[in-house]
Amino acid sequence: MRGSLPVNRRTVFKLRQVGIATLGSVKIRILLCGCVALTLLAVSNRNRDSSSFMGWTGDGDSLHSSSSPRGRYAIVMNTWKRYDLLKKSISHYASCPRLESIHIVWSEPDPPSDSLKRFLNHVVQLNTRNGRRVELVFDINKEDSLNNRFKEIKDLKTDAVFSIDDDVIFPCSSVEFAFTVWQSAPDTMVGYVPRMHWVDETKGKDNYIYGGWWSVWWTGSYSMILSKAAFFHKKYLKLYTDEMPASIKEYITRNRNCEDIAMSFLVANATGAPPIWVKGKIFEIGSTGISSLGGHSNRRTQCVNKFVAEFGRMPLISTSMKAVDSRNVWLW
Repeated sequence: MRGSLPVNRRTVFKLRQVGIATLGSVKIRILLCGCVALTLLAVSNRNRDSSSFMGWTGDGDSLHSSSSPRGRYAIVMNTWKRYDLLKKSISHYASCPRLESIHIVWSEPDPPSDSLKRFLNHVVQLNTRNGRRVELVFDINKEDSLNNRFKEIKDLKTDAVFSIDDDVIFPCSSVEFAFTVWQSAPDTMVGYVPRMHWVDETKGKDNYIYGGWWSVWWTGSYSMILSKAAFFHKKYLKLYTDEMPASIKEYITRNRNCEDIAMSFLVANATGAPPIWVKGKIFEIGSTGISSLGGHSNRRTQCVNKFVAEFGRMPLISTSMKAVDSRNVWLW
């Protein structure tokens, strides 16, 4: 029949097509298996060699060693006559894995009661796990001043300080993530509560306006991390104690405000770098604070301009970078 192949030739042709298709499928599978093997090998080598690649030796003083000063952190908690909130916060944070110690900044006229001390020590022992021992210390101050939260702690064993208010709670997983971010940039402030500043165009380039959360949300940028929830190096406690201008400290004590802005100025002035905002769930367990009072933003603006005058320049640096734990986020 014209145009047709004999049966044997047709059969051979079809077998050849099937063979070619099968061979192509096998080649693809071999190629895919090879890619997977190479990927696994690369990941294995990366995990094994990342410390040497980054210049870390992997010894007892490495960045992630929980026994080293860089491997743990201390909480410095500011409080004022809110014992129920203090108990809740201490009970929660005592369970965080890499916590070394808790320092309670006590500025009340009367010392903490024996019953409060007993309760908090019991709570700490009850909530610590895996044989850890978390030290609980009351740092007693004679003067009632917001500057007390940044007094140097002479016997602090860790490099990292987690400054926190008694009415703010973060999950331990969020705290641990922020701590790892700080470990990658230990000279800067790392925290959860961003704020910003911008030039007041109506008054000239040397005048600034303080921007709250909605300003950060609208612009996507920030230049400060508030110390109500922030990691920083313990050296800044000494720097604040010894080098912060007395006029700024007096202004803070008199106005009972802006110590957090002053610390942001101090760190930015020392590093010339912006802070790092970490995404995390925040639970405010208190009712209200000074931020809820009328005229709060105006008073904060006055603080910013006062500090600029004292520092002789604006040290704050704006950024739009945000640290996010990609393990908990599908869409980066």
